[in-house]
Amino acid sequence: MQITIDQNSGYCFGVEFAIQMAEDEMENKKELYCLGDIVHNDMEVKRLHEKGLRIIDHQKLKELRDCKVLIRAHGEPPETYLTALKNNLELIDASCPVVLKLQNRVKHAFDKMQNRDGQMIIYGKKGHAEVIGLSGQTDNKAIIVTDDSDLDKIDYNKPAILFSQTTKSTQGFYDIKTKIENRFKDRSKFFEEGSFEAHDSICRQVSNREPRLEKFAKEHDVVIFVSGKKSSNGKALFNVCLNTNKRSYFVEDSSEINPGWLKETDSIGICGATSTPMWLMKDIAKCISENPKLQFVNH
Repeated sequence: MQITIDQNSGYCFGVEFAIQMAEDEMENKKELYCLGDIVHNDMEVKRLHEKGLRIIDHQKLKELRDCKVLIRAHGEPPETYLTALKNNLELIDASCPVVLKLQNRVKHAFDKMQNRDGQMIIYGKKGHAEVIGLSGQTDNKAIIVTDDSDLDKIDYNKPAILFSQTTKSTQGFYDIKTKIENRFKDRSKFFEEGSFEAHDSICRQVSNREPRLEKFAKEHDVVIFVSGKKSSNGKALFNVCLNTNKRSYFVEDSSEINPGWLKETDSIGICGATSTPMWLMKDIAKCISENPKLQFVNH
């Protein structure tokens, strides 16, 4: 049984930067507040909790006074910064630079659409922290599109601009873009050049992983994909593996590995999302290699 960990998997630079900022801050104090899970991985959240990172929600933020709060890589809407100013909170802003740039683009596009009585459309997961932050740049007037069932929310007789959550699937974005474009052509009273704009705002650190994971999945008999169940990026990248290799399995930790998935002669590839820590993938590799029940299964 050969086990290989994909060295291209693991944290993107935005998540890595946020975690490093949190750990650096906690060296000097016992506790640090973080607005929402610092990463969509329960194992890593638990590890950082043991170091003193305390997760809070927006309601708790409104109650805090005169302390430090970490803003995670996903970014925040404008009202979060107003609350911090009002409550004398020192924000340790670990917002990903890619997300901050996108927020600025969305804000400018929204102002442009306001002048044209147009619409802002964001392709993303409803309720996702990054999407909440992006929608905040539009006074929460953006139309959030997750799948085909959301397309009827769009008025096809008004101009529109489409952006994407940075961690969504590239294929998913272009599929939804084509469907919106076709509806504009079919339903609008007039379809003018420029009445619909689409901007691929997916992070290239994410999109570049798709072809690499496809190649990695082809090179192994079995793929163990490690990710938190709340990770939007994890679901998208796992589907890349599954579409390439039907013996791909999604796990959150080593307790979820089923011995029936593995044969003694298998080549096993372990990979993960941009929110998956390398230490967790190494733990799973160790678990498989050292556990006889996982090594020697009769088929």
